[in-house]
Amino acid sequence: MAKNKTLLKANTAKQDEFYTTYDAIQEELNYYEDQLKGKVILCNCDDPFESNFCKFFMRNFNYLKLKRLICTSYSGSSIVGTQLSLFDEYHEPLTNNHGYVLDIHEIPMTNGRGISDNDINWILHQKNIVKRLKGNGDFRSKECVNYLKQADIVVTNEPFSLFREYTKQLFNYHKQFLIIGNMNNITYKETFPLLKNNLMWLGINHGDMKFTVPNNYMPRKTRFWIDKNGQKWRSFGNICWFTNLDYEQRHEDLILYKSYSKKEYLKYDNFDAIEVSKVADIPMDYSGIMGVPITFLDKYNPDQFEIIGLDRYTVPKEKLVGGRLSINGKTKYARILIKNKKVQKIGN
Repeated sequence: MAKNKTLLKANTAKQDEFYTTYDAIQEELNYYEDQLKGKVILCNCDDPFESNFCKFFMRNFNYLKLKRLICTSYSGSSIVGTQLSLFDEYHEPLTNNHGYVLDIHEIPMTNGRGISDNDINWILHQKNIVKRLKGNGDFRSKECVNYLKQADIVVTNEPFSLFREYTKQLFNYHKQFLIIGNMNNITYKETFPLLKNNLMWLGINHGDMKFTVPNNYMPRKTRFWIDKNGQKWRSFGNICWFTNLDYEQRHEDLILYKSYSKKEYLKYDNFDAIEVSKVADIPMDYSGIMGVPITFLDKYNPDQFEIIGLDRYTVPKEKLVGGRLSINGKTKYARILIKNKKVQKIGN
């Protein structure tokens, strides 16, 4: 119990609540339509009244022929309880003393595809639709884990600082998922083996993404603004989706156009591999190990390349310079070590 309290306190202190826009969700989820159809969907870090994940799946419930939609909220969230006119199943005002759950098996059909925002608002205001949880709605709680066990696919934007613990739970319960995270998560010792062993990969969209944040968040000098309605926003340039749902584009070969030369592709001082500082510069005719930036995973096709490892987890520690590979004594940024499975011979 003490451990959970400490984690939750740290989570709050880190200002870890970033709410994904509807457009960003739709732009990514459009690629997984077939996998989502007929499934039980869980959004377990999502206030039913505020989350655009919840709104997306309610709006498309009938179109995707979902069996069930479950959305749970955490009581420590800054936005829980802001819907002061709403009441739970006990006809008591919503408060932030408990988590809440939306658990629905059907949505009234209105136009054959989806429902409007007004329809969603009406549904959420109906008695016994949003119910009070016994606990605080933490995704690690026994109550929320029970919902996890019943789900087919988990789709959410989990607290960024809890990414390791969150993904570990997903794998412990053998769940399919589509979640948002930071590109830096790739280098975590708990995360990289999942990527290397083809148990998890990046989704379609990555890079810049904007999020709404609670009103109590302090302004920042960069990537922060307040819109005309007074809503605070933050953006990041290194956001990506993590998933174990496959998609066609993941198996498209990266087009390579450069040829290997000793002069252009230098070897590392401390490991038998060549440096490729840009993914676009991967030589088509080199069969050995290459070090590439972590952004390589945006283009990674498991049919075309083999991931050998991440520099600091593959090269013996005593050979690394500041934990990294080096050329002429100068260290490089984090490098993924790869081999080309489809080496092309140039000339005769």
